[in-house]
Parts: sequence; structure tokens; C-alpha cells
Amino acid sequence: MTKKRLGIFGGTFDPPHIGHLILAAEARDQLALDTTLWVLTPDPPHKRGQEISSLTHRLDMIKLAIGDDDAFSLSYVDIDRPGPHYTVDTVKILKQEYPDQVLIYLLGGDSLHDLPNWYEVDALLENLDGVGVMRRPGDDIDLSKLYSALPQLEEKLNFVTAPLLEISADQIRRRVRQNRNFRYYLLPKIYEYICVNQVYQRETD
Repeated sequence: MTKKRLGIFGGTFDPPHIGHLILAAEARDQLALDTTLWVLTPDPPHKRGQEISSLTHRLDMIKLAIGDDDAFSLSYVDIDRPGPHYTVDTVKILKQEYPDQVLIYLLGGDSLHDLPNWYEVDALLENLDGVGVMRRPGDDIDLSKLYSALPQLEEKLNFVTAPLLEISADQIRRRVRQNRNFRYYLLPKIYEYICVNQVYQRETD
């Protein structure tokens, strides 16, 4: 019996935008994923000291973003436990929850560069069956250097080609605060949510 393939897509999603959705959809198609778990991270260690929107807003927005797609699912694995939330711990828990599935962690090319510095990265890779990197055109990655630092990564690494989208959550938040147009960076219902709830109007939102 063929094991189902489970994608793990983690992030703060502040807010979840068109770029996130396109990248996740491309990963699903190119890596033949049966389901992709969107893992909302309430307390990311690498963003301590940075302003992050309330968990309630981010949770509401991600539900709006993926609710219409049966192949996407929201995971509460980090929401239901205290932080800080390290990826290795998240993956270990998910491996226990989905013991008969192939686990593939999705990340961006910029995160791949820094992967050797991740917390307990060797243990993280041991608990994954694959790593899907959503690589953008023109992204320059020194694979030989990366494999030298993380030998077990070589047999698990898969690249996903995605359209070049210069969209970032930080850019959207800044546009909202500056009263600039941001409508077409998001699904209409998330744009409406941000306007109605006045999310990102202030630095502390």
C-alpha cells in the first residue's frame, strides 16, 4: 500500500497572502502531496523582539485562506502547546500523529541557506522523509557547501519551481500602515478582514 504524502508548511502567516497560496499549491502538484498542513507558529524563536499580530487575527485569516481547498488543512500542533516553537519539536509531534505517512517539510530558498543553523537540525532531518524547497528563479544556492554541512539532506532534498512573486507579509503590513494599495496581494476575503478589523493599522496590531 502506497503511503500518503503529507506536506508541512509552517510560518507566522502575518498575513497569509497570494504568494503563500501559490507556493503551497505548486509544492502540492510537483511533490505529489496528498495533504498539506499549514502550521501556524504563535511564537517563532527567530522572530522574538519583532511585532507579530495577535494569534486570533492570524488564525482567522489562515482559515479564510485555505478553507475552500480540501487538500489544505490547518494544524494546531503549535497553537496547542507553549512556546518557543522549534521546528524539530513540531515535526516530532507530527510524526507521532501521522506515523504511516511520508512527511515532507516545505520551506523557501532563503530558509534553505540558513538551514545548517536551525535548532537541532540533524534531529529535524532524521524525522523527515523529505524537504521541499520552494525555489524561486535565479536563486543561487551552494549545494555542495550545504551537503557538506548536512550530509543527510542530499537524499531528501527536492526543489519546487514557483513563479517569481515579490510579495512578502512585511511588505503588506507596511503598505497597510502607509495607507497604500495592498488589495491584490491577498484573497478578497482576507483583504476585507484586514479592512474591517483594522489589522496592521498600528505597529502593535
